[in-house]
Amino acid sequence: MANQTQSTTKQPSQLEMQPVLNLFNAGKLAEAESAAKKLVAHYPNTFILYQILGIAQDGLSKFADAVESYSKALAIQPNMPDLLFNLGIDLTNVDRLPEAETSYRKAIALQPRFFEAHGNLGTVLQKQGRLEEAIESYRKALDIHEDPRGHFNLGTALRDEGKLDEAISHFRHAISMFPNYADAHNYLGECLRDQGNMEDAIKSYLDALKLNPGHPGANYNMGEFCYLAGRFDEAVTYFEKSKLDDWQERALYCTYKAEHFDDFKNKLDNIASTHKKHDAPFLATLSTHYATNFGVEDTYNFCKNGFDFVYQKSIPELAEPDSQFLKDLLNDIDNTAIEVRAQGMIINGKQSAGNLFKRPEASFRRLGEIVKQEFLNYKNRFAGADCELIKSFPNELEFTSSWYVRLRRGGYVDRHIHEVGWISGAVYLVLPKDKKDPTEGCFEYGLHGDNYPQKHNNFPVGIATPSVGDIVLFPSSLFHRTIPFNSNEERICIAFDLKPEGDIFIRSSY
Repeated sequence: MANQTQSTTKQPSQLEMQPVLNLFNAGKLAEAESAAKKLVAHYPNTFILYQILGIAQDGLSKFADAVESYSKALAIQPNMPDLLFNLGIDLTNVDRLPEAETSYRKAIALQPRFFEAHGNLGTVLQKQGRLEEAIESYRKALDIHEDPRGHFNLGTALRDEGKLDEAISHFRHAISMFPNYADAHNYLGECLRDQGNMEDAIKSYLDALKLNPGHPGANYNMGEFCYLAGRFDEAVTYFEKSKLDDWQERALYCTYKAEHFDDFKNKLDNIASTHKKHDAPFLATLSTHYATNFGVEDTYNFCKNGFDFVYQKSIPELAEPDSQFLKDLLNDIDNTAIEVRAQGMIINGKQSAGNLFKRPEASFRRLGEIVKQEFLNYKNRFAGADCELIKSFPNELEFTSSWYVRLRRGGYVDRHIHEVGWISGAVYLVLPKDKKDPTEGCFEYGLHGDNYPQKHNNFPVGIATPSVGDIVLFPSSLFHRTIPFNSNEERICIAFDLKPEGDIFIRSSY
């Protein structure tokens, strides 16, 4: 037994270690990894070998292997804040966020002024939707050491929380410290856009593109601006440069809006034939509209018969008489400091900025969990349907965004779709009662909107008539609008999109 213990604690000699160190110090990471693996097989209790392995695997983007190596190093020497920090990064890279949080907190406990660990902890908390905690971590990092990245990170969390003015201040601060910070210029532009300040938003996008002509986000945002301005050919160029998220669908949309129908059909057919899964709701909208417009078969099978997949149900906690939950939601909407996002599709109303279900208020969090359960109910309701809407239903139930919409007399939301979504929906909290027409304030869905080019007017519509406490879910590919109401009342709903994996955050309205 004594010999066995001695063999497990035996360390390599300097002569044995030197080739590994030489390879590592020369930046030959693959060779260093291979040499360290051979040596650690003989000396399994050697801290520096696992440390070298972790750093080399990190550099080779072998994040899961790096997690294992750092963990073994820390099992030998646990009080190493730098290694705990590195482990936190790699745990984040492999989406093991609770473990990453623990690793960063251990590093901070050992080294309280480790500002990078505070900052990275904030990022992990933000990824988990814990915005208040993330903001606290970012502020701690900045209190210890002020740097552009810290202001940028804090700005992104404040933006998610709907605090646009404060977010803008931090993005500007990051830029003042590092004028070439292209990401900060782009995010600043997005916040200015959300406030309706398009002139300054465009300037920020262009500033980002001066620094980095290939910046994906800035190119995408300029494409979005150009298509909203009706400059469709310019928009196509920006989207194709961005190669970001749904750029292909956006470029195809601009081709259709420009009425280049032959070019549109050729590109659509190419996409439909080369993509194994028809899993882009935006393409489904375009394909269905084209097929209806020209009387041809719809070849894109995301959800050809979207009307069949509209789901309406009452939420008992909200629908019951004198519901305390409903009162809590309305109280938080009235009294929580949430900024308003400029939204051109809303007439006589307003929409909240940020992501409501990521806010700390208990009522919003509770409603988010209820909605997630309804997503599962929706999936089960339509199980077995032969379309990608159900067959490729997202496994991770996250919200692209969530927001409230308040409409007053004469208020409505114009026809639109949610270009980046999968399932969209709304929960209805206040509805007009004094209606001359029973459809006033109702939810209308259909196949046409957004001034798409029309060859005829035969585009069908459907109407959902919600009651207070109802939830309505539907494929994000369907156009939808709020029918105007004329009574001196309010209409309040909380709307949301289910996030397809890998998609970006874009907010729309109901």
